[in-house]
Amino acid sequence: MCAAKMTEGSLHVESCKASLFYRQAEPATGEVNLSILLLHGICFSSENWLNIGTLETLAKAGCCAVAIDLPGFGQSKSSVAPSAVGELAPGGFLKQVCVALGMGPVVVVSPSVSGMYSLPFLFQHEALVQAYIAVAPICTEKFTVEQYISIQVRAGTLNNLRKLANHKVLVMKGAGHPCYLDDPATWHTALTDFLSTL
Repeated sequence: MCAAKMTEGSLHVESCKASLFYRQAEPATGEVNLSILLLHGICFSSENWLNIGTLETLAKAGCCAVAIDLPGFGQSKSSVAPSAVGELAPGGFLKQVCVALGMGPVVVVSPSVSGMYSLPFLFQHEALVQAYIAVAPICTEKFTVEQYISIQVRAGTLNNLRKLANHKVLVMKGAGHPCYLDDPATWHTALTDFLSTL
């Protein structure tokens, strides 16, 4: 594993009326194997990925990892979300984020409330998604079985997402809803093991 280069910044997404904050980690060598977009749940922000070491772990594994603060959260509090919590955001929202960051195709890590952003992105811009790692995302019930079956992206999934054609399920015993916070070591091992198969 190599050292990590960490940076912070902001990007503009038209529908937010303000900038979105992000944290980025990449291998110090500059040699990137995968691009990872880390989203977060309703009570969290990009800071969680920093604090538990996910950004550094991914960079040391040869990935460019970017964790954004979704609109209304963390250091993006002044940004206006394109949809109300629990409603599907336009699929173009995360596309704009990826374009602004110069990323793609990306592996999307989507916990909880971020499902309202990541699922429309997955269904509307599948070519921009290399893999989809679902951590109990919301809004899974808003898509049909046929839609799930049509997606060919590699996925780590549960519940409605089991209908995705190419998925794998990991259950972290004893871990709560934000399983990555309850057991970061197991999370990082599972995450990097999955990424090594891409």
